[in-house]
Amino acid sequence: MPDHLAARSLPPRAAIDPARVRPRGIRLAERTGLGKIDLRGDPADRAFMAAVGRCLDLLLPTEPCSSASQGQVTALWLGPDQWLVTCPASDTVFFISTLREALGEAHHALSEVTDGRVAFGLAGPSARDVLAKGCPLDLHPRAFPAGCCAQSLLAKASVLIHLVEDDPQAGPSFDLYVGRSFSHYLWAWLEDAGLEYGVQIEREE
Repeated sequence: MPDHLAARSLPPRAAIDPARVRPRGIRLAERTGLGKIDLRGDPADRAFMAAVGRCLDLLLPTEPCSSASQGQVTALWLGPDQWLVTCPASDTVFFISTLREALGEAHHALSEVTDGRVAFGLAGPSARDVLAKGCPLDLHPRAFPAGCCAQSLLAKASVLIHLVEDDPQAGPSFDLYVGRSFSHYLWAWLEDAGLEYGVQIEREE
């Protein structure tokens, strides 16, 4: 369990008969070391889009519920003029200062939200089954392919769901972004929801 969650005791869990545990497992981990930047601007402003593209070395996605990645930098579409940019935490200050300088007087807004959002990684053949227990989105591969992202509810908590990749053998790999005040609750819910699939808690370095 993540260190910042370990200090608070989790609610008791119902016992699961090992004979009923399904063979398709999942892996749950906190995405530590991830910087997060909230970026707003006009996608119709070519100067804005070009400046951001040069700084991040990627084109901001303009299609609803889409994302774009280049190396360790990802831009997630949140709305017609809003994106969540993720990068290594050590590069957050660099990207914010670079973006501010490049955008200059262009209409935009930049906010670091690294501490405001916690990111969990949920992966494995049964990851969709776990999310389906508490999320109303249609996460079938035909409706939600790799690269898709969407804001929704998961077990009554507001989350941003991003399908990073969908490997035919290893299963889908999701990143889940949730407000820090709901992180302990959602972690406990995910761990409990994954019990029947043999959830494995992993620690990212």
